[in-house]
Amino acid sequence: MSYKSVYRNGFILVTLLLLILALVGCGSELTATKQERVVITDSAKAKIEIPAKLESIADAWPAHNEVLTMLGAGDKIKATVDIKGARPWLYIVNPAMNDAQIVFTPQDVNIEELMKTKPDIVFISTNNVIATKLKDTGIPVVQLFFTDFAGLKDCFRTTGTILGPEAKAKADAYIAYLDEKMAKIKAVTDPISQEQRPKVLHINSWNPLLIDGTNTIIDNWIEVAGGTNAAVDVKGNMKPVTMEQVMAWNPDVIIVSSNALPIEPDGTRNIHMIMDNPVWQGIKAVQNKKVYANPDGAFLWDRYGAEEALQIQWAAKTLYPEQFQDIDIVKETRYFYKTFMNYDLSEAEANRIISGKNPEQ
Repeated sequence: MSYKSVYRNGFILVTLLLLILALVGCGSELTATKQERVVITDSAKAKIEIPAKLESIADAWPAHNEVLTMLGAGDKIKATVDIKGARPWLYIVNPAMNDAQIVFTPQDVNIEELMKTKPDIVFISTNNVIATKLKDTGIPVVQLFFTDFAGLKDCFRTTGTILGPEAKAKADAYIAYLDEKMAKIKAVTDPISQEQRPKVLHINSWNPLLIDGTNTIIDNWIEVAGGTNAAVDVKGNMKPVTMEQVMAWNPDVIIVSSNALPIEPDGTRNIHMIMDNPVWQGIKAVQNKKVYANPDGAFLWDRYGAEEALQIQWAAKTLYPEQFQDIDIVKETRYFYKTFMNYDLSEAEANRIISGKNPEQ
């Protein structure tokens, strides 16, 4: 065999070996990428295997849309619940929400439309009636919820862990901010005895009349702010009560949720619903003009969203204006939105949020 033949055959052999190695290497890389998954534990204590990297997220829990936005994954929400009319501030802060497909309702899901968004994961609240229906699709379903601040922090940490290192760092920064503000408030309110604390009634809806009782995040922030829940004998959120029960409680302070009326939120209107109603005139809070409208931003401040960190500050100053003169809630709201929501909120916008009003059209 000639030298040229040997060289040529050797060259071909080496080339083939390099090609095989390259293919094997590529195959290994593809396999590793495909199998790159992590296991997390959700609020229902279920262990769920999810992709390590998420590109498309479906979120059926309205409050959690704000959490994803805060943690930098707002543009990955490809399927959501019908909340645009109810949460206009969220769509201003996160315009990418406008491109998300509406596939969820509070009681159901359009599986066909959901699958078109090719979600890597679905977030829902615990005890959601559509959980089984979603799990049948094979998509990882993560259930999250909380009823106090400890649970809130766990929920946000879990979400950050799921989204990745940058999101986890943002969740930790938020929790540090929350802890700092809570410690400052509790340093003043913890020494206040139960007998000295004002009885606070939080109204969720007018018709029917629904209030928020104990074992809720509402009960927790009332306590942090130095109050006591007037509805101490009612457990849970959005519970129906009679006017006779309200009169028996005779709250010192009434706070009305921005979604109490089935029309455009307006804190002033909510206050007048009580102050101008003869039926309520015998209540101590009305007599002393201590009826307040709860702020409402990217999500309701009073429940489940990131703005709980603002809620405790607003509630503390509302209950104890003299002791918390140093809290400038407008300034704090603007700082919060800039720092955590990456949105430069104007003073006028901050005032509308604090007044429980939608953005100006």
